[in-house]
Amino acid sequence: MSNAKRPTKEITLLGRSYVIACDTGEEAKLDRAARYLDRAMNGIQAQSGTLGSERVTLIAALNITHELLEALDEHRESEANLNKLNDRLERALEKTRQP
Repeated sequence: MSNAKRPTKEITLLGRSYVIACDTGEEAKLDRAARYLDRAMNGIQAQSGTLGSERVTLIAALNITHELLEALDEHRESEANLNKLNDRLERALEKTRQP
């Protein structure tokens, strides 16, 4: 589907409105992401009111990317731990099945 035909949704970041293409049914997810980004940007701007909006956006993007990568690392570690526990369980069950 081309962007010209895609439905749009208005979001607000740092008090400015933007119209963003958004697939039907994804509006709530876009709103959630926009609110998260706006809070991050406002927090950065509040800490250092002298930064321009471009720099605030860049720092927010880097911070959110860091959060995402940390969460992915934790998820992978948890998944690896679950796999190890599953292997131990399978070995223990196998021992109980042996005559």
